[in-house]
Amino acid sequence: MTSTQRQGHKRRLSRKTRALVAVAALLLGGGGTAVIAANASAGGTGRSVPRPADGAAATAMTIVCPDVGDRLRDVPDPARQQVSTGLAELDAQVARAYERAATSGGDGAGVLDELKQQRAATIGRMADAIGERSTRPSGLTELSGCTARQVRTEAAGGAGGAGGAGALKRAMPGGPSPADFADIRTAPAAPRPAARSGGSTGTFASACGRNENGHFNSDNVIVTPGVSNGAHHTHDYVGNLSTNAFSTNASLAAAGTSCSNGDLSTHYWPVLRLLDGKAAPDADKPGGGHDGNMGKVLRPKSVTLQFRGSPVAKVSAMPRFLRVITGDAKAFTSGTGNANASWSCVGFEERQLKDKYPICPDGADVVRTLAFQSCWDGKNTDSANHRTHVAFARQDGSCPRGFRAVPQLVQRITYDVPAGTAFAVDSFPEQLHKPVTDHGDFINVMPESLMAKAVACVNGGRRC
Repeated sequence: MTSTQRQGHKRRLSRKTRALVAVAALLLGGGGTAVIAANASAGGTGRSVPRPADGAAATAMTIVCPDVGDRLRDVPDPARQQVSTGLAELDAQVARAYERAATSGGDGAGVLDELKQQRAATIGRMADAIGERSTRPSGLTELSGCTARQVRTEAAGGAGGAGGAGALKRAMPGGPSPADFADIRTAPAAPRPAARSGGSTGTFASACGRNENGHFNSDNVIVTPGVSNGAHHTHDYVGNLSTNAFSTNASLAAAGTSCSNGDLSTHYWPVLRLLDGKAAPDADKPGGGHDGNMGKVLRPKSVTLQFRGSPVAKVSAMPRFLRVITGDAKAFTSGTGNANASWSCVGFEERQLKDKYPICPDGADVVRTLAFQSCWDGKNTDSANHRTHVAFARQDGSCPRGFRAVPQLVQRITYDVPAGTAFAVDSFPEQLHKPVTDHGDFINVMPESLMAKAVACVNGGRRC
């Protein structure tokens, strides 16, 4: 294994209990520590986390750092591996600082100072690598400083309540908290632009299963290619059977697929876990307990991959190997500019929650909806920050100037969550498993003939 491949394995956060308990020790305000679900123990070790003292502030702290990857605009091909390695190093540095802050005896300022020095050195190497082949980016090192942020953990009206929130008596160490759950019946209705003359109203679906073959890893081939454990959380895959950190266009095109129509595309998203206090098989592994992600991985009850049209225009074919990310794994600390989480319940999908997990009535299944950008710049299959080559349609359904409409991918994933059991999406540890961090990834590897069929169905107003 090369040093680059080892990079993702350098981040060793949890050692089971430490990920769930120690991270909370310093970072909780008001002199208290966090409490996990009523019947839970840390990592299955049987050591319960103490409740905060009466009157203790229902707050926690996290570390907030600027997202360097989102600021990149030009990364020459020869610099891509150096930049990928650098981005993974930055994530690992934040995670280690988050852990050190929890065990440092209160020297939070010292931890942040050391983190700033580490980040400045890593960002400098990334900028140098870019500058060797292109214009050296200015201002990147100004992104090295990080701050601490206080976070509310108590639900409105106090802890407890129904459904998932009721299983959290106080905040889970490392998140989530009762404040992260809401009754779906309180969510606003989600408006949709009406179709106009000249729009494309058809749909095309790929049936790719529910990951029955158990394709999981903690890689992120789009953001940190060539780096093992580059995501630091576990991804659930359907479609292309070979996807990992070292996949290439050629390897994806030569692989098998779980899709019944021969679609070789890659679809992945962070797993959802039950927070029932039971140890998971990956409690000691990268992407699992080593990165602060605990609990049983829930297999989706259903996965629907549907391509939809534009309400105001016909769509053009996506280029093969187009890479698209929707949502933002760092939205909790970086802001919601790229966030696109949507949580709901079967039977209530006219209502969508963007920053809460749903409490579903009458045993209704939980629904995650990941709607991708539907406008493409007509030139690039990727961009330096993996975002600027695609765009979301405007409120009226039209594409921004310079972009053309392509079929919009919507990943709809449902889960049968046991009544009264809390759950959370895998995340970077400092993101506290917040629902706003949900995201999905897609690489289009459809054969061109299949993409042409999809476009014809969408533009022809048919359901295929």
